[in-house]
Amino acid sequence: MNDSHTSLSRRRILIGAAAASAVTVGAAGAAHAAPPADKAAPARPLVVRDRIATARLDGAPARFQADFHERLDAWLAFWSANSPHAWSPPVQVSGRVDAGGAAFTLHAIRVTRDDETRDAFAAGRSDAAHLATLASLHHHFPSVRVEAGGALRVIDGPAGWTGSAEQVAFAVTACRELWGLRDADAADWREHLGRAGHTADPTSRSGWAAFTRAGLRRGLRTDTY
Repeated sequence: MNDSHTSLSRRRILIGAAAASAVTVGAAGAAHAAPPADKAAPARPLVVRDRIATARLDGAPARFQADFHERLDAWLAFWSANSPHAWSPPVQVSGRVDAGGAAFTLHAIRVTRDDETRDAFAAGRSDAAHLATLASLHHHFPSVRVEAGGALRVIDGPAGWTGSAEQVAFAVTACRELWGLRDADAADWREHLGRAGHTADPTSRSGWAAFTRAGLRRGLRTDTY
């Protein structure tokens, strides 16, 4: 009995020591992985900008994450390059950047045509140019949302197909309104596109880029040149 009791007690001690060691190692690992708040990496500073690409921001200069502003520059240059020749490059953009500097809500893009400044895109105007601009934003950003009133909100990040509800809704609407595929829905819009001659898979990275570029050009009626 004494030998059995001694053996059981020793076994319990060894198990307890192993558990304590595991807790100590786990705690040390957690402490190493999560440094104290005062040693955390500082937030990236925002940059102040009064333009997006060549277009002046309506209102006061705004504060952006630097890489996000660069992506917005590339987006607006892309939109402009695929716009009608009769339009000047955008001269003004109306929108609002979020406090964190990594999200932007677009309300208007203004260009000059026939010596007059005009809204080439306006949030409250439901037309082909609105859908074209939505396509151009999907070309450059992973998250694009149509807000109440028609404003378009984008969040920074690398572009590409994610299968989000917003992307699917845009794709179905583009098929119906820009390609004339009235029977397309969320389940079969890709098949409709294929029958219409759009050969690239729109859910691949290159296919999504091609689909959104084509949507921009169809919406602005520049797909013939």
